[in-house]
Amino acid sequence: HRRPRTGLPRLFDRPAYRKRNVIERLFSWLNEHRRIATRFEKLTSSFEAMISLACLRICLRKSFSGRA
Repeated sequence: HRRPRTGLPRLFDRPAYRKRNVIERLFSWLNEHRRIATRFEKLTSSFEAMISLACLRICLRKSFSGRA
């Protein structure tokens, strides 16, 4: 039998949680791409360009998939 915790209850902020979920899914999707996950690019500018291209690909896929 567990006792209830004393003190202030933990607040659940639904809008903040949804934003966090979107970011976590983005990182999960990016990590599926070996070139990005292993930091294949040595220069920071090249790595940032690969991240930008991957994000652009996500946006285009969403725009043309027919789903909202």
